[in-house]
Amino acid sequence: MALAELGVVVLDCPDPRALAGFYAEVLGGTAEVNSEDPAWVDLKVPGGPALAFQAAPGFVPPRWPAPDHSQQFHLDLTVQDLDASERGVLALGAKPLDTEDRSRNWRVYADPAGHPFCLCAC
Repeated sequence: MALAELGVVVLDCPDPRALAGFYAEVLGGTAEVNSEDPAWVDLKVPGGPALAFQAAPGFVPPRWPAPDHSQQFHLDLTVQDLDASERGVLALGAKPLDTEDRSRNWRVYADPAGHPFCLCAC
């Protein structure tokens, strides 16, 4: 028996609206600014878990790969076409972190705030 269920995954970042906009373009969905707390933005993703973005003054992005500095977490995003999805996320401002090995079914990027995420071919 579960004690709880996952409500939302929250990413700290310097600009919640901008990062929510990035993921809204990547995943689809609608970003909603919290009227009571503009430092918080929810992203409703169709058919998937919600994401939220929280302003973090002094935010320092994780480094990847860096055994001495934990990446803390990353998102695995399932895609149909790795090359087309790569072009899309790069056009939206993602940065490649580990994309050289084209024989793998996954590639690693950083979102505009520096959080690592993977595109994974299904």
